[in-house]
Amino acid sequence: MVDIQYANAYTEVLEILKNISQEDYNKVPKEKINLFEHNANKEYIFDYDSTKTLEEQNVSKTARAIIAILFRDYWATDEQRNKIKAFQNNKRHQIDEENKQKYNTDIFKNRTNIANESQSGQAENMQLVEYKENIFKRIIGFFKKMFGKA
Repeated sequence: MVDIQYANAYTEVLEILKNISQEDYNKVPKEKINLFEHNANKEYIFDYDSTKTLEEQNVSKTARAIIAILFRDYWATDEQRNKIKAFQNNKRHQIDEENKQKYNTDIFKNRTNIANESQSGQAENMQLVEYKENIFKRIIGFFKKMFGKA
């Protein structure tokens, strides 16, 4: 079953669709209308007043979004549709930029910077250690050189 918020929104959308012209109603595919009817909340009562705008009535944000999508996809002219899509793309881009600034997504860059800083700090604290070869290896190396096996 559908979430109650969406079920109520489908009921609101169906009530709004009853109040539009038959020509516009016919532009919406029957599958969509059947989807709305199947998933609508039968117990929810919504009264739509066609003399008022959507903003003046108590229409949910979800129902407004569905009506906006229906407008974009079925009722808008090509010019309106292009403007709406451009606006939506611009809005998505702005949200993506805000999220990039808000949540730094370049975690690997930060890791390398932190690693480089810690390595440079360790390099400053480290001193050179003189490596001395063990006495047995020096003796074996001496005999190898003497007999030419090195």
